[in-house]
Amino acid sequence: MAIKTYVPRATEIERRWFLVDAEGQTLGRIATQIATILRGKHKPMYTPNLDTGDYVIVINAEKVQVTGAKEVQKLYYRHSGYPGGFRSTALRDLLDKHPERVIEKAVKGMLPHTNLGADQLKKLKVYAGATHPHVAQKPTVLNVQTTRQA
Repeated sequence: MAIKTYVPRATEIERRWFLVDAEGQTLGRIATQIATILRGKHKPMYTPNLDTGDYVIVINAEKVQVTGAKEVQKLYYRHSGYPGGFRSTALRDLLDKHPERVIEKAVKGMLPHTNLGADQLKKLKVYAGATHPHVAQKPTVLNVQTTRQA
């Protein structure tokens, strides 16, 4: 009996929409579950070299939590390319100004650093507040489980 490997075609991939509420959730734990859905690892037809993932809508990004002293100690770095162009921003400052970017950066680091990862990241929609413009897609509410003990 010969075993054949199944590789899905682009026409066979069905995309679903999921809604994640980030209020009160831990940043790293929610980001890993979002990255899993974007990559398609929750599906039986997962293929590492194809984009089989689904769309994810994240609301209440401004209410995401981090543990410990990460709000002050965690820094995001960037460089303009010019001499003296090195800049850093604390997590707290980024949450105040652009809360969507915190979740986007956390998820981006968990996706492949290739063109495939860039395509998967485009399926992530993050909003600071509780409203989003994707009601027509009828997203399924995803219950993100956290193991944090109070």
